[in-house]
Amino acid sequence: MRSGPLSWVLTLLLLPLYLQAEESSLQPLAATTEAQAQIDALEQRLAASEQQRQALSTELQSNNGERENAQLQRLRQENQRLKLQLKKNQATAPARLLNDQQTWFAVGAGAGLLGVCIGAMLRGRRRSRREWIN
Repeated sequence: MRSGPLSWVLTLLLLPLYLQAEESSLQPLAATTEAQAQIDALEQRLAASEQQRQALSTELQSNNGERENAQLQRLRQENQRLKLQLKKNQATAPARLLNDQQTWFAVGAGAGLLGVCIGAMLRGRRRSRREWIN
């Protein structure tokens, strides 16, 4: 057998495979170029959206600050109104005659006097001279 024609036949058979492999190696280069273009476009969109997000967050913080200031002002006004109402109610309320400690003292004294009176009524007129001597 001759090795010359056999190698030619193998070369001719493998030539389409080689050309196809070469084209496929060129396609990734084109695909990477397209992918790089897509990546660049996405990075630009990302940068734009980050700027928008930053602007919106600063706007939101300023709105929150204004809202908190308004709420704080409203709470202060309500606090002042309630203080005035408390002072007004304290001024118009009648002064108490006795404080708590004096009230309990009066209740205790009343209970003691009541006990003495009931004891005197229950004893009656049975007093004798001997009782005073003992």
